[in-house]
Amino acid sequence: MIYVFLANGFEETEAVAPIDMLRRAGEELKTVGVTGKTVTSSHGVTVTADITADEIRLDDALKMIVLPGGMPGTNNLEASADVQRAIDFCAENGRFIGAICAAPKIIGAKGLLSGRKAVCFPGFESFLEGADVQKDIVVRDGDYVTAKGAGAAVAFGLKLVEALSGKALADKLEAQIQCR
Repeated sequence: MIYVFLANGFEETEAVAPIDMLRRAGEELKTVGVTGKTVTSSHGVTVTADITADEIRLDDALKMIVLPGGMPGTNNLEASADVQRAIDFCAENGRFIGAICAAPKIIGAKGLLSGRKAVCFPGFESFLEGADVQKDIVVRDGDYVTAKGAGAAVAFGLKLVEALSGKALADKLEAQIQCR
């Protein structure tokens, strides 16, 4: 199971592109409404989440969580006890955590990126405590995948697929959607 957390003010491209790539890869995924079942993006797009945050299950079936950026979506994710619990579970149990745009600040502020390569939207680097901040648009270091912003959303989604299912499947999807 993969959970993509959505909070009011999320960046829609940073959520939907990774969802699309992961579902094309055949992954089981649920969108999780942190601020309710109906969530409104930073650009006024309303989405109905599959489940609400109080319905998540932190168990052996969980493979990955994904944190889209956007403002104030990132701050709303960070303020959620359920999101914090999911991050802690993943960090303690070797599960993947993906974060894009401003959202890497959430895991960075927890010290989880210390000593790791990471990237975020320009201006949020100070929140990546102890991280080796890169210039690439998407970076994977172990169980952490971070990306710069909306323009990197498809590449971010493909890197999440690669982390779970390997480079061959990610490359196949990339060719199918005509990224190259």
